[in-house]
Amino acid sequence: MADGYRNGDFSPTEVIEDVLQRTEALDPAINAFITIDADQARRQAVAWSAIPPSPAYPLAGVPVAIKDIIDVQGLPTTCHSAVMAGNIATRDAEVVRRLRAAGAIIIGKLATHEFALGGPSFDLPFPPARNPWNTDHLPGGSSSGSAAAVAAGLVPFAVGTDTAGSIRFPAGACGIPGMKPTFGSVPCDGVFPLAWSLDHVGPLARTARDLDLAMQVMGAKNYRPTPLMLPEATTSQPLRGLRVGYIEHFHQQDLFASAEISEGLNQFAGRLTRLGATVEAVSLPPLQEFLAVNRVIMYSEAWAIHAKWMRERPEQYGKACRRSFMAGAFITNEQYLRARRLQRLLAEQVNATFRQHDVLLAVNMHDTPARIDDEAEVRRTTARQARAVFSLTGHPAISLPAGLSAAGLPLSVQLAAPWHQDSRLIHLARVLETESPWPSPSMTS
Repeated sequence: MADGYRNGDFSPTEVIEDVLQRTEALDPAINAFITIDADQARRQAVAWSAIPPSPAYPLAGVPVAIKDIIDVQGLPTTCHSAVMAGNIATRDAEVVRRLRAAGAIIIGKLATHEFALGGPSFDLPFPPARNPWNTDHLPGGSSSGSAAAVAAGLVPFAVGTDTAGSIRFPAGACGIPGMKPTFGSVPCDGVFPLAWSLDHVGPLARTARDLDLAMQVMGAKNYRPTPLMLPEATTSQPLRGLRVGYIEHFHQQDLFASAEISEGLNQFAGRLTRLGATVEAVSLPPLQEFLAVNRVIMYSEAWAIHAKWMRERPEQYGKACRRSFMAGAFITNEQYLRARRLQRLLAEQVNATFRQHDVLLAVNMHDTPARIDDEAEVRRTTARQARAVFSLTGHPAISLPAGLSAAGLPLSVQLAAPWHQDSRLIHLARVLETESPWPSPSMTS
């Protein structure tokens, strides 16, 4: 899009009008947006149309949408909950400030699971987002609206958050790339917390190139867009020399993935091999250990944040969110502190694996997206995941599309890298996207 502005193919005013018209036409089917700031977006588009393109403003006139637990000055931050009724942000979150400074136009606020944890739910003030590939199905979560809006072609990228996989789950379910940066590398200032020891902010985008640009702005000095250094790489084998550790036991032993998911992972590993990478099986502690430690920390910290409101007005929370937060009330201080110690130990075990491997490959979703109205299946499949591993350890991790299921729903994989090697993952994503472009749902045509 920025290239189109520079070449004079179209202007910000034309793009914003197109985005608003597409959103009006398509969003009633997917419920991606909670708030649309059309008037402000049009004013900003007029302003950016009058400013010549400049490297100082890499996102000049680019439409972006924000998950609705992140403050945008003058707009409601609802957290998809009745608890936050009337809450208007008085300033921008730091990540929003950085996007605006780079020229981005904020279109509006996006649906989420309640407080980034308790959904999808039908007992909240706003309907849950739906999957653009099939609106009867879950778009993942909790950054559900972020993934749905990008996959439907409403915005080129959106901002989400990730505490136990909440960027990578919806990105995978909606067939787009989604990036969880290194812990702390993108600021959480102005983001309503779920669990302060685990919260990450990151982008979901249509292309790896857009993901790269978003990370350069959002991560600022903490993100270095350096390419993979692979001296042995060739045109036909651009990944020659890349060492990939494949954590097969996460989906073959610890929690069995569906046959389609397992086959998709093996095909992806084979694709890496054909492109020159060396792929070998590696072992980490059992997946259940990572999941248990993540849950103890997340529920304990979430309860500390919500205990007062939960005691005073529990009826304002949705059933799913209320059930999840209540779990934190029964975690003792001793259990929480032990979990924090285990968090450090598990992170070191992942670090040890990176001494022999450049990236790790793992399952992203153990099942294809469930039907959104099947509460039991949503709960069962959402809990079966390996994304929380890297939310817990803080290593950068990316979800990438990996084809379609027999039912036409997206398949995905997860890749992780050492701390502060975020650009390694995005460079790898760019190579893979160039070699085999990712499909889009029919509503984007």
